[in-house]
Amino acid sequence: QVQLVESGGGLVQAGGSLRLSCAASGSIFNINAMGWYRQAPGKQRELVATIFRGGTTNYAVSVKGRFTISRDNAKNTVYLQMNSLNPEDTAVYYCNLRSDSFSREYWGQGTQVTVSS
Repeated sequence: QVQLVESGGGLVQAGGSLRLSCAASGSIFNINAMGWYRQAPGKQRELVATIFRGGTTNYAVSVKGRFTISRDNAKNTVYLQMNSLNPEDTAVYYCNLRSDSFSREYWGQGTQVTVSS
């Protein structure tokens, strides 16, 4: 069983920064990608950023240049550095892990990020 534990969410003023962390534990083999999604009230869950096993990253257009995803392979931990936050970034942020040739997918419980104007 795989567990993803997120931390680092909170309340921040517009223009501020937060760093999210997600630590994966359990029976993890062949991680293909780890990433972050977010869901704002009344909206669908959307991709924020992904980092693949080889280190390739991709970002949603809305966060490119402001957010940076990184990973510590030894700790099975993924980070999301969020800078220049604005109220539109307010959402619950979910950690995502895909493994076994993308046949398995796991989600964290979510962490709230609130950006005040």
